[in-house]
Formats: sequence, structure tokens, C-alpha cells
Amino acid sequence: MTVNSRLEAVIEEIDSANADDPRRVDLNGRNIAFERLYSERMTERLEKTYPEASELLRIAARAQHLRRWEIARSDYPQGRRGYNDWRKQCRLHHARLAGEIMLRNGFDDAEIQHVGVLIRKEQLKKNPESQALENVAALVFLDHYFDGFLAKYAGYEDEKIVDILGKTLCKMSPRGHKAALELDMPVRARALVAAAIEKEAGALSRLAIVAVD
Repeated sequence: MTVNSRLEAVIEEIDSANADDPRRVDLNGRNIAFERLYSERMTERLEKTYPEASELLRIAARAQHLRRWEIARSDYPQGRRGYNDWRKQCRLHHARLAGEIMLRNGFDDAEIQHVGVLIRKEQLKKNPESQALENVAALVFLDHYFDGFLAKYAGYEDEKIVDILGKTLCKMSPRGHKAALELDMPVRARALVAAAIEKEAGALSRLAIVAVD
């Protein structure tokens, strides 16, 4: 199996697995599984922001939420600790399933381990590909899901939203921040992102010094 054909085979299997998501989305006349659409958006954003991305980073981006619905948020306690525990189990789940698919399609242990590191969000601020994946995930959220977040938490004051965005921005790198400001966002969303960047200016400046972009 050639490099291109094995990559295509892995992407096809990931898409097939995500197509089982019972949650459906209607988009421009197309009815698509929620996580299948999310994975396509991850690939689209990766290609725009990191056109030089390796095939392993492309796999990690496509598998970012691989069969996420199988790890129910309701099985974990409410609150930050429960949320973090849920997210950790999700990442382990995605990495394991991605590894199984890669193994079936001719990838070796080192390649599988590398993709696992990326999906589990290990070595942020140290590994350029881990940082790239974090940037892409944040950009997809801002571009496609931030409006829904604002609607869901309409009772939040802008100050709280800015604080949440600030935490997200501090996980990103300058390349990610630049891409975020270039997104075509509604006026309020753009203003909130700009406010978060201003609020975290000191921290972002310090992070820029050690950025691995």
C-alpha cells in the first residue's frame, strides 16, 4: 500500500466510523452525522492554516472526535473536575480507535504512537504538531460552534465569556491567534475574542517567546 493510499484508507475508515453518530445536522441540504461534519471541518481548517501538515497530523485532525458520542458526558459528575475527566477519557478513546484503524492500514507502531500523542493533547507548547492540532481545534470552535455556545450560555456576562476565551487563547500560539482574528465572525463574537486577546496580552506575549509555531 502506497503512502497516499494508506492515508486515504484511514480517512475513509474514520469517516465511516463517525457516520454512525446518531446526532444529525442539516447543512445546505445535506443531512450529515454531527461528528462526521466536525471531522471534515477539522480537515478543512488544517488545510487552510497548516497546508504543510504531515499525514500523521492530518490523521490526528480527522480523528480528533472519533466516535465521541460513545463516551457520554452524563456519565461524569457536573463541574470542572467531571468535565476534565470526561475529556481525558474521550482523548484516550479517540487515540485508541485511531491507532486500531492505522494498524489495519499499514502504519507502524511509531507512527501510531505519534498520532496518539497528538490526539491526547500531550506536549503542548513543546511539539509543533501538538500545538498545531490545538490551534486548529480552537479555530473550528470559534468558526463553527462559538455562536451555539453563546446561545446556550446566554445568561453569562460578557466578562465570563471573555475569561473562558482567554483560557482557550492561552493554549494557542501566535499563528493560531492570527488565524482567529482573520475568521469571518459576527460582530459580538469578534469583539469578545478581541477583548480576550487584550485581557491576556501579557500572558500571550510571554507565550509567544517560547512558541513552537
